[in-house]
Amino acid sequence: MIRFVLNVLWLVFGGGLVLAVGYGIAALICFVLVVTIPFGVASLRLAVYSLWPFGRTVVPKPGAGVGSGLANILWVVLAGWWLALSHIIAGIALCVTIIGIPFGIANFKLVPAAFWPLGREVVEVP
Repeated sequence: MIRFVLNVLWLVFGGGLVLAVGYGIAALICFVLVVTIPFGVASLRLAVYSLWPFGRTVVPKPGAGVGSGLANILWVVLAGWWLALSHIIAGIALCVTIIGIPFGIANFKLVPAAFWPLGREVVEVP
């Protein structure tokens, strides 16, 4: 029940909807540029994860190969480092207030997914 409440509060006040829309727009751009479709899939995964982060986590995907590792290097150079940095800055800013600490932690959870998204999957936490 607490996860549901935190997710609803995150969606409304924590920026979850804004993050999801931003990642969704990035995914659409990646889908239009056919070569970047794997990055679009990763952006959609990030959009869904940023929409409802409490009670979920990112784990390595079994069977992810060398291709996803090489694509992650390209992702880090083009987008991953500043996405991760923006989540870190937002997390620190939210942790300054007591009320914002759970949302700050949610931003910190998004850092590894934003930095290195390919070859990972979002799963429910038991």
